[in-house]
Amino acid sequence: MPQAGERGVQGPGGVIRFLGLVLLGAVVGGLAALAAVGFVAAVLWLNDLLLISPRGRMMFAHPELLALATVLVPALGGLVVGQLHRAIPERRPHTPADVIAAVQTRRGRLPARPGVLSALSGLISLGAGASVGQYGPLVHMGASLGSAATRLLRLGRSEDNITIACGVAAAIATAFNAPLAGIVFAHEVVLRHYALRAFAPVAAAALVGHVIATNVLARGALFHVVEPALPRPWEFAVFLAIGGLGALVAGAYMHAILAVGRVVGRLPLAPPLRPALAGAMLGVVALWVPDILGMGQETLRFATIAGAFGGLELGVVLLLKLAATALCLGMGFGGGVFSPALVIGTLFGALCGTLVAAAGGAQDTFVFYAICGMVAVTAPVIGAPLTSLLIVFELTGSYALTTAALASVTLASPIAAQLFGRSLFDIQLAGRGLDLSSGRSRAVLEDARLERLLSQDGVTLRPNASVAEAVAQLGRAGHGEAYLVDAEGRYRGSVTLADLEVIRERGEDTRTVDDCPQTPRPVLGPQTSVWAAMRHLQEMTGEAIAVVDDDDTFLGVVFEASIARAFLQYSDELRREEHGAG
Repeated sequence: MPQAGERGVQGPGGVIRFLGLVLLGAVVGGLAALAAVGFVAAVLWLNDLLLISPRGRMMFAHPELLALATVLVPALGGLVVGQLHRAIPERRPHTPADVIAAVQTRRGRLPARPGVLSALSGLISLGAGASVGQYGPLVHMGASLGSAATRLLRLGRSEDNITIACGVAAAIATAFNAPLAGIVFAHEVVLRHYALRAFAPVAAAALVGHVIATNVLARGALFHVVEPALPRPWEFAVFLAIGGLGALVAGAYMHAILAVGRVVGRLPLAPPLRPALAGAMLGVVALWVPDILGMGQETLRFATIAGAFGGLELGVVLLLKLAATALCLGMGFGGGVFSPALVIGTLFGALCGTLVAAAGGAQDTFVFYAICGMVAVTAPVIGAPLTSLLIVFELTGSYALTTAALASVTLASPIAAQLFGRSLFDIQLAGRGLDLSSGRSRAVLEDARLERLLSQDGVTLRPNASVAEAVAQLGRAGHGEAYLVDAEGRYRGSVTLADLEVIRERGEDTRTVDDCPQTPRPVLGPQTSVWAAMRHLQEMTGEAIAVVDDDDTFLGVVFEASIARAFLQYSDELRREEHGAG
């Protein structure tokens, strides 16, 4: 009869551990919410102080000094940010892509120091008016707090992944006043599976964050929409078209950021100075179009109002905001891609609504076009269509607006995924060698290294050993192949027992193995991933793969059975985690 543990039931002890994890999720959620509110308040204070916000600019009575500050503040902010990044091992701020990589490879353990420096980089970048987003730093900050809590309590990797998701959910719930969106974002973007064991802690974190944001600290919503008129049936066809075109805008936005990064990497300019140059260029353009400065929340709010911008203004601000964000992020400012995507998408939707109204369409449904454009661009950028829809629903409370947004997302996310990739985060990780397109199991196997599977049980022979000696040694060891290693420890090739037996039957026992035909075998390094080793196994027959270092020094072998066991072990761990038994 199967025991309780074999059925996945852990008894009272398991329930207590689970409740403890839920409590930990709530604590992490509270800390992440407080950090998020403090971060946003500091950004807004800096924006007013440094004459970045519209309110601060309107209240300043010296036009000449205002123009000087518009250029100098982003440039000096970029200079400070560039120096901060020198203290981060990767020489760049950490982003949600790093959070996703940590969870998907099951590494967890987000380092504290780079996390603090990345949050400070985002704070200075946003405060100085860089065209970047606040949600990326908030997500990474919440994730880092969750990971720090697990480290402090010395919990395992599975708990670390869950508390990371708790911090992320609380940050999104706090920033948007949208707890459901926070929960779904953590599962949709970070965990990428709906684990029973993770759901309750993540939900507790999002709820605590929401309560703190709305009741304790009175954080307002991102924007408010009055009850709109209902769209006509034919307008849903337009919303679908907005989704298709929005996917192209999202693709242009993502690839503009990546392209600037590639171009700047070839410039003879030290990396710490690149954000300063970007800030100066941003400030010069902002002398004429200040709407491109900072997070752009005011621009987003006005873009949802019919007639606030003309069609030409919408087009100009849209293109300049996209270019400014690509410039700032591509040249090294700290910050996220979510907020600018919201602004760019809303401007795009508003432009579509303006064109429809000019062609004789209804003007009383203008906000539908703005919201549809917002989700059509944002959902492909972050790879979270459900989260985007829930943000619309929780911010507006309008089922009609959410249904219209659903029409746009229906085309936007699939088209963008086919043409560009699931999200900007996935594209960035693929550029770093982590491909998430085949799912989490591949990511885990790509992160696992062969050095953990090394064995010294393989038969090694000197190249000058005779065939008779080689056959005898292989027979005693019970192996079917041997690896030639010279006196200096360098790998020289491999031979099989079957080939040696053929040579011995021809009466050539005294022949050295170095003179015998060698069997082609892949040779891998200790840092080769288990996934890559599995691909090599498909192309060879044999019992093991030789592992050597950069100098061809023989380190050992990795047996085919060890690779298969590792695959089964990681697959079982993922299955248990996703079904609540981890």
